[in-house]
Amino acid sequence: MAPPDPRSLLVFALVVVLLSCHTWEVRATAEVNMEDRVDVMLGDSAQITCMFSSEDGPGGTMIQWFYQVARTGEKKRIYNLESGISLPDKGTPFSERINVNGSAASGAVVMTINDVQLKDELEFICIVKSLTDGTAEGRTKLRVFQTPEAPTIIGAQQGISVQETDLSKIGTCEVKNGYPRPNITWYKNTTPIHSIRDEVNVVPSVTTESSGLYSVKSELSMKVMKEDADAVFSCEVTYFSPGCETRMVETSAIDITVYYPHTSIKVWVESPKGKIKEGDTLEIHCSGDGNHPSTTFNIGVEEKVLIEGKVLVVENVTRLDSGVYRCTALNMESWIEISENTTVFVDYLEDVVIKPEKIIEVLQGDNGEATCNALSSLNTQTTWFKNGQEVSKGHTLSLNDASFETAGTYVCVVTALEVDGVERSGAVRVHVQGAPEILTPENAELEESVDQTVELSCYVRGYPHPTVTWSTSEGKIVPTASNTETDDGLISMASVTVTGDVIVFCNATNTLGEDSVAFSIKAKGSGVIIAVIIVCILLLAILGSVLYFLYKKGKICGRSGKQDLNKGKAGKDNIVVEMKSDNTEEAVLLGVNGEKQLQ
Repeated sequence: MAPPDPRSLLVFALVVVLLSCHTWEVRATAEVNMEDRVDVMLGDSAQITCMFSSEDGPGGTMIQWFYQVARTGEKKRIYNLESGISLPDKGTPFSERINVNGSAASGAVVMTINDVQLKDELEFICIVKSLTDGTAEGRTKLRVFQTPEAPTIIGAQQGISVQETDLSKIGTCEVKNGYPRPNITWYKNTTPIHSIRDEVNVVPSVTTESSGLYSVKSELSMKVMKEDADAVFSCEVTYFSPGCETRMVETSAIDITVYYPHTSIKVWVESPKGKIKEGDTLEIHCSGDGNHPSTTFNIGVEEKVLIEGKVLVVENVTRLDSGVYRCTALNMESWIEISENTTVFVDYLEDVVIKPEKIIEVLQGDNGEATCNALSSLNTQTTWFKNGQEVSKGHTLSLNDASFETAGTYVCVVTALEVDGVERSGAVRVHVQGAPEILTPENAELEESVDQTVELSCYVRGYPHPTVTWSTSEGKIVPTASNTETDDGLISMASVTVTGDVIVFCNATNTLGEDSVAFSIKAKGSGVIIAVIIVCILLLAILGSVLYFLYKKGKICGRSGKQDLNKGKAGKDNIVVEMKSDNTEEAVLLGVNGEKQLQ
């Protein structure tokens, strides 16, 4: 290898020196440092800082502020700082809203923009000029933000059919007056919704308001399915805030009405529960698994439509209402018809039939019977009652060795065992044939005062019903007050007024014989009255004799000459009787007031 040429080494050394000199000159050039961006809320103040370095000192450094027109890229000056004089340029959009603090000596100046507007979102340029270091510039983009209003969501006001061939509008979501432009995302339940060809379509629209703020609207359309009936839809709005922060706000959730056709239906007896009996109110319901409003329902039996609707009510049903009931659902859009059946059976219990009907006649000592039954679709039980007491079970009532006690009314009750409260009843009258038999009365011997009225009662058993007459021991007929039939005969009543001792007879007869009973009535106090009457008669006779004797003797006023009408105290109103004894001549006058008067 040949040694290097000394001339070449010299040239290399010169180049190195020149390069070293060039590097030193770059280091001496002015430098400017600025933030890439400054974020500020609409209406607030923005501060843009320009930091620089220069070897010239304050007197040799000039600082200028510009903004760059976005459309043309043209730079327009808004502020100038030179030789210690700081002035904003006149006639610019910022002339009245900016001020600059700092100086060339400090190596930093801050430009403050007050009441920031949307149009202030520009790139601002700080240019530093040095007499020896040259010119340097820095740039800061001003970003303006405005929080949007709360978003709103409106769902479809009408139901949506799954049978629609086109996409159906689900709802609209809107957010107003935000900056920068907000974004809207739709959610179904918790899953974001994005456009899918022929299935989902999300259509956003942006409106720039006169204020320069953005309003965003988003419409969601899609093909709905049956499952969407239970889904909820909502919107999420994202927007930006200073510091590159993304914020989010959600709307309330909405649901939609989804109409879907019936794929199956059911029909059932809603009332009564359990067995249905004649007289009940029958209620049949019909329902399906769809909800399409264009579907019509009808309920019928065989080919006859009974009602258009989902509920059939039949009052007071009979066995004729038994049958197969069909519910039919017809979709008026697709004309698809589906149906389902239910079978109804109405149980019944007919009126009882008793044989013999109404009346049974049986001789004393003989046997008799009656049968009772009722036609029914249910299992039944037959019970016989007399005077409310159970006397027999079963369809046949046996009357053995009949007596008057056997007579009476027997009630047959047929009860359905499987349904509470279902029963039928009937009655038969039993007569026991026999000669009259008068039950011995408890008051056959009576003692009553004269002129008192006595009520007599005669209880006669026998059939045919006996004829009863009343009479006295003297052969007089006593009128019958009343006759009341009983199960085994009758009760006859008579009224007797007591005038003295008397015997009254109750006589009963029928075609089979006769019977009678006597009532002995004794009048209280009759002997005493007669004695009093006799005593009174005797007293009257004695008084009459005395008066007559006195009259004959002249002792009565008007007959005696010895009377001195003017003597004594007796006046014209006094009655005076002169009485004389056989032994004295002295006469004694008795006045009406009982005083003695001497004569």
